[in-house]
Amino acid sequence: MQLDLFGAPEEPLSKPVVAPAEYASQLTAIARQLPKHIYFGTSSWAFEGWRGLVFAQEAPKTKLSRHGLAAYAQHPLFRAVGLDRTYYAPIAASDFADYAAMVPDMFRFLVKAHELCTLPLFRGGGRYAQRRGEANAYFLDASYATDHVVGPCVEGLQGKAGPLLFQFSPLSVEAVGGPQRFAEQLYAFLDALPRGPLYAVELRNEDLFSSSYLDALIATGAVHCFNVHPAMPPIHEQYQAAKVAASQALIIRWMLHPNYRYEAARQRYEPFDRLVDEDPENRQTIAKMCLDTAVSARPAVIIVNNKAEGSSPLTIQKLAETLVRMQ
Repeated sequence: MQLDLFGAPEEPLSKPVVAPAEYASQLTAIARQLPKHIYFGTSSWAFEGWRGLVFAQEAPKTKLSRHGLAAYAQHPLFRAVGLDRTYYAPIAASDFADYAAMVPDMFRFLVKAHELCTLPLFRGGGRYAQRRGEANAYFLDASYATDHVVGPCVEGLQGKAGPLLFQFSPLSVEAVGGPQRFAEQLYAFLDALPRGPLYAVELRNEDLFSSSYLDALIATGAVHCFNVHPAMPPIHEQYQAAKVAASQALIIRWMLHPNYRYEAARQRYEPFDRLVDEDPENRQTIAKMCLDTAVSARPAVIIVNNKAEGSSPLTIQKLAETLVRMQ
């Protein structure tokens, strides 16, 4: 979580509070060979273990959260980032604008929508412990999403806005009325949102990954977010089934290694400074999916999590090398 991102500055803003690492010429050479419409990035950026990979010096997580994005955006292969903070609470247009000011014009943000948009029932524990079992009145509420998610994002990021992602965490299929009813609700929601932004939908329930779901995306101009996650079919199977729901753009989130859940992966991979469990099969599949976009010049945004192989900057380097070899 990227919290308290814009607190009081620890040093004058005219100084490089967090400096970028010295990147090998190899990375710049790879970057020059990548198609311009391919946007690689990581899921957030405030990781202390990235010293030497992304950041020049050691720095605490709070300092990286506040000041690390500008250094992150200087990495030759990073043209995007996943903005996760917005999943936990809406942020103002001015906060989005502050992010945008830290990155170059070609950079894009994948923004997670606030979880109230995609949570039908409040679960126990965490932020909503006192509301366990209650129905969420803002679930697939287009008015709430327009006012608190879409509007501030578009106003603040402007041309640097990438996909706006509605992530549905694992949920009770019965609670949403089954796959068909879910698809109908999703269609009505997406159809009522403002035109212009690219909307992406990520599922964590294989049962909801239906033909009706894909029809809802196609009819509204939204896209499926292909994800590497144990709750979903393998990504190559998702692509075979949902390629038609990626005509506007290819959105991929490589979240987890197939053998681990989040907490186990975190414990195994921290401090995220090296590749621990390489996943060449998914790497090859994702590179092929990216290569497919070269024919149509569709934009492709690929966000990689540290828990995919151990270190998302190194995973992106391997992925970029694979893609360049395949061209």
